[in-house]
Amino acid sequence: TSSLIAVGGGKTIPAYAASKGGVAQLTKALANDWAKYNIKVNAIGPGYFITDQTEPLRKDKNRYKELSDRIPLGRWGNPEDLGGVAVFLASEASDYITGQTIWVDGGWLSL
Repeated sequence: TSSLIAVGGGKTIPAYAASKGGVAQLTKALANDWAKYNIKVNAIGPGYFITDQTEPLRKDKNRYKELSDRIPLGRWGNPEDLGGVAVFLASEASDYITGQTIWVDGGWLSL
């Protein structure tokens, strides 16, 4: 997966931001390389999700509120929210989509 951090940087996590930016660019490069074999390469870019990894952010009440207030849909994602995008990308409905990061972020990047 990619991450919002791929396009927005991040506080105190430069290595993580660089790695997620790398995923986004690798997705594009591989999509171009493998298109001749009719292989599509896309990434899913989650926003803020309720996972073990984000528990420290959620425990910091001020930071949690700051992040939550910026999500247009008004909530953090649940891992199940990613399933529909994964199924879509694996289906024939996405046959003409390659080299893309599909953002699942509650509208975060729309602001």
